[in-house]
Amino acid sequence: MNTNTTDTVKQTLFVDGRELPINGERNVLEMARKAGIDIPTFCYHSELSVYGACRLCLVEIEGRGIQASCSVAPEPGMRLRTNTKKVRDIRKISIELLLANHDMTCPTCSRSATCRLRELAERMGIDKVRYKPIERKAPLDHSSLALVRDPNKCVLCGDCVRACHELQGVGAIDFAFRGADSAVLPAFNQDLAEVECVNCGLCASVCPTGALTPRPEMEEVWADLDNPNKIVVAQMAPAVRVGLGEYFGMEPGSITTGQAVAALKAIGFDKVYDTSFAADMTVLEEGEEFLDRFKNQGVLPLFTSCCPAWVKYAEQYHHELLPHLSSCKSPQQMFGAVARKVLPKVMDMKGKELVVVSVMPCTAKKYEAKQEKFIHDGVPEVNHVITTAELGLMLRQCGLQLADLEPAAFDKHISFKTGAGVLFGVTGGVTEAVLRYAVEQVQGKPLEDVDFREVRGEKGLREATVTVDGIELRLAIVNGLAQAAAVIESIKNGTCAYHLVEVMACPGGCVAGAGQPHTFNPAARQMRTRAIYDNDKMLDYQKSQDNPELIKCYADHFDGVGGHTAHETLHTEYTHRKRLHEIDIALQEGESKGTLPIQVCVGTNCFLNGSQDLLKKLMHHVDQQGLTDQVSITATFCMENCGKSPNVRVGATHLEACTFEAACRSLEEQLGSKAL
Repeated sequence: MNTNTTDTVKQTLFVDGRELPINGERNVLEMARKAGIDIPTFCYHSELSVYGACRLCLVEIEGRGIQASCSVAPEPGMRLRTNTKKVRDIRKISIELLLANHDMTCPTCSRSATCRLRELAERMGIDKVRYKPIERKAPLDHSSLALVRDPNKCVLCGDCVRACHELQGVGAIDFAFRGADSAVLPAFNQDLAEVECVNCGLCASVCPTGALTPRPEMEEVWADLDNPNKIVVAQMAPAVRVGLGEYFGMEPGSITTGQAVAALKAIGFDKVYDTSFAADMTVLEEGEEFLDRFKNQGVLPLFTSCCPAWVKYAEQYHHELLPHLSSCKSPQQMFGAVARKVLPKVMDMKGKELVVVSVMPCTAKKYEAKQEKFIHDGVPEVNHVITTAELGLMLRQCGLQLADLEPAAFDKHISFKTGAGVLFGVTGGVTEAVLRYAVEQVQGKPLEDVDFREVRGEKGLREATVTVDGIELRLAIVNGLAQAAAVIESIKNGTCAYHLVEVMACPGGCVAGAGQPHTFNPAARQMRTRAIYDNDKMLDYQKSQDNPELIKCYADHFDGVGGHTAHETLHTEYTHRKRLHEIDIALQEGESKGTLPIQVCVGTNCFLNGSQDLLKKLMHHVDQQGLTDQVSITATFCMENCGKSPNVRVGATHLEACTFEAACRSLEEQLGSKAL
């Protein structure tokens, strides 16, 4: 019998005997998790490329044997088993080998409670390690103001490397060496503070062990709380209220504002304030800045400046972009400046010193607070920054359980906030808050609908257009610094159509900052985000310009929004910042005795413009002229003058777009006729 019917292959496969439909999953690991089977893995993250390094996600596929489930695409009819004896034995050996090469000081590790290696060792039933541990121990890197790097706890999963490269486009850390010497290191094995790290902490967020962790400041805070000569106040960021509960076992997104305030007062803080107040202030200052630039053909697009990791990224890689950044301080620093101006007038200080402590979901805020431009006459605007997780640990040290505390209210004067200020905790929130102000200013009448849902979402780069009285406002919302590259490129080539661009370093915004409680729950970020929007609706006001406490603060202490006093107190400046501190590589044999140094930059741009050939010619010239006892030549990274390469220094003289002849002339001038 002949028919025209074409048989179609059933789009299903079998996981441990269960038939499952294939619906676009990219690998069999996702198929197994779809079946409710948690296959262990270190190196798999849905937002990162598939890497297959840890070899823990092994499954046994009929006809193929043992395979890494993260790197095998699902196929119709495939049959796989996730828990055979062979699979269990290999996983157990892998964990034991990792433990043999791991610093086993678990009780003192800050990530002990959420360490993936510890959890998997327990899950695999490992009660002893059959392999000899390594003897060498690498030093810890405490150089960064934001992070601590402990190479002894690294399991070489590569999560931090891919996150830094793929999501942030920075590449501050990478793999080095081979075989047993393999390691994850900053460039040239420098300290983390000496390379192009932007302090975002995304590496710490994805690290499954304690190899990368936020740098703690709890001891400094305890010392000030114990000092009777100091009045210690806290400010709490919007994202903290939807993250702190997770530290105590609550559902992600649980709003714990009142309990968090009560907890801070219980451990000794004299006053507790809401950073959302300063976020409302940021909306007014940034909104006026935007409207002024828009009306008067100023520099556009205007980039937001709330995220210190983004600001450092711009200062390092795109200093030509700095005029586009809003001059507004971040809400953290704005609050610190306002607190120092307002609180001594409304509190009975009696000669006591005011200490401002920030509770933040972010590691980059630690770095931001320590910058010299935010320290005046030796007094920082913000003294200490602790993360959400650090606050949770401090509460546990005091024996406090968040859920058992009676909610308390923020203190008056600089705490009242609107929903717009709370929205700063999510990606798109700053843009929506500014729109609630700017659109109303342009229309000249109150907004009927304050929600701008077109700017919401989680996509790395989102675009939206808002039309106000026939005027189009074109917007871009970026989360994850690698996504900012496309916007920046459009500015450079003159095709940028945006008026306002919001950038946050952390995917999802501050709710997913590296200072939040560590979680392996993929839905946690969405639940925290939803809670922020719910909190917006729970408040009496949703627009920053309606904040009565803010209006009074401007009247009592400033000369109006955007005025001279406000600008002096609430705004800042930016500078070109080095990506990598200069590293000299000696090229002459033996110890150089030369007193005149010649440095040739061999960074990427200089290299592409001939610095390597120039270096060879100069070395040959110095040798031929018998000047090796007078001149020392080194290759260096980086002089941060990439647009005028190759760069050479002869003594203290910097030569841009240097030629061999120009270098020799400078050498002759400084040494005399012997140079030629």
